[in-house]
Amino acid sequence: MLNDIIKFLLSNINQYYQAVIIHISISITAILISITLAVPLGILCSRSSKVLYPVMNFFNFLRIIPSLAILVLALPILGTGFAPALVALIILAVPPILINTYLGFKNISPSIIESAKGMGMDYKELLFKIQIPLAMPLIITGVRTSSVEVIASATLASYIGAGGLGDFIFTGLSMNDYTMLLVGGISVAALSIIAEIILFFLQHGVTRYQRD
Repeated sequence: MLNDIIKFLLSNINQYYQAVIIHISISITAILISITLAVPLGILCSRSSKVLYPVMNFFNFLRIIPSLAILVLALPILGTGFAPALVALIILAVPPILINTYLGFKNISPSIIESAKGMGMDYKELLFKIQIPLAMPLIITGVRTSSVEVIASATLASYIGAGGLGDFIFTGLSMNDYTMLLVGGISVAALSIIAEIILFFLQHGVTRYQRD
């Protein structure tokens, strides 16, 4: 089986390389946009209960909708390809980052905030020098969770012509080509593991000062 996989990769190396690039591109784009949306929303939720419940309920509601159903619903508006797949992945990725950002800020001891204010810190200094660094470990945990889910779910992008490693998986299934199926499945699993390792070491580096 290993020889079959190697032969398949060698004979389809350009197609495989393109699929990996597309899969990585759509996953990274979805995660970056999700961080841009979820972190400010999480901070806002930690400061206002009026914002907390509508925002959390909205994204949790969207999260229970299967990604494939979101893709189908987005087709009439966004058409096929990269855009609807990206929307579905962002909806999937936002809740873990949003929740962890909220918890990271809510778990900061009020005494720390009061001490910082007593030292003369303004809102901006308090946010960037105290609150975000203290909340960062939980935020990165949310990003780790979202990254694994997005990389796995990005295979569904193949259904609407966005490409990626899902092409190998679904084509392999339809043709009973287990070599192609394994190439796609193993590659997605490898990308998930690589993302997890990178974010683990990032989190380890961020929390180093808290352990010293």
